[in-house]
Amino acid sequence: MSNFQKETLFQKKIINNICKAALAGGDRSAHLGGALSIVDILTVLYLNFLNLNKKNFLKKNRNYFILSKGHACLAYYSVLAELGFFSKKDLLTFEKTNSFLLGHPVKNLSKGIDFSTGSLGMGMSIAVGLALGLKKKKFFDKKVFVVVGDGELNEGSCWESLMTASHHNLDNLVVIVDNNSFQQTGKNKDIKNMLNLKKKFSSFGFETYNVDGHNFQSIFSTLSNKRKIKKPLGIIAKTTKGKYLDFAENNNSFHHAVMTKNLYNSALIQINNQKIKK
Repeated sequence: MSNFQKETLFQKKIINNICKAALAGGDRSAHLGGALSIVDILTVLYLNFLNLNKKNFLKKNRNYFILSKGHACLAYYSVLAELGFFSKKDLLTFEKTNSFLLGHPVKNLSKGIDFSTGSLGMGMSIAVGLALGLKKKKFFDKKVFVVVGDGELNEGSCWESLMTASHHNLDNLVVIVDNNSFQQTGKNKDIKNMLNLKKKFSSFGFETYNVDGHNFQSIFSTLSNKRKIKKPLGIIAKTTKGKYLDFAENNNSFHHAVMTKNLYNSALIQINNQKIKK
């Protein structure tokens, strides 16, 4: 069982961190919608499966996380700050001159950031290469978790990566799709309709499941399943873009938007009123 109370508390802290960092970013804007949609996924991953901390992070024989949809980095940064990889005060430097917290992740091992991502599709390729490398190093008990956007799957390199992962039976690879149904310029179904992602992933050789991307137990149970089939795992996590903030939910204007003081105050009220409890 996942620890619902611990996860809910962590979840609230991450949402709060995202809002604070976005506000501090000022008129540079922030990718709020896609960051909020993956909060619950990252919460379950970091609290239950990755087992990463400042002491073990520089070891090669460990689990790895890759945020392929790098524009959602505010959620990533917020988690790393909460886990002590750097100070929460650093979040207030988001996108400022000389800050290491840029609009997309830039590799910085001293801060817990494994890879530079943001060019869509590249994180998937990195994840497959890393999973294959772990196999070759005989680190068989370690896994690579990668979060990709559903809009990101418009990139052909993603499907090349899936085929490669299946060919090499990379059962140490977990691909989680943030299926929030939007991308930068509109709804996925209007821009390039991917139809049934579960069927697509399965046809590419993945053991694939649909989950509620905002339900801790659903995510936890799927990741915990002791699978007998030696295949890479695909999880299609149905999410809501801008989740937990009423002004941002399913509002694609907040794909990349400025967090004003008024919006921030509204967000604080919603967080403090525990709207996010399930």
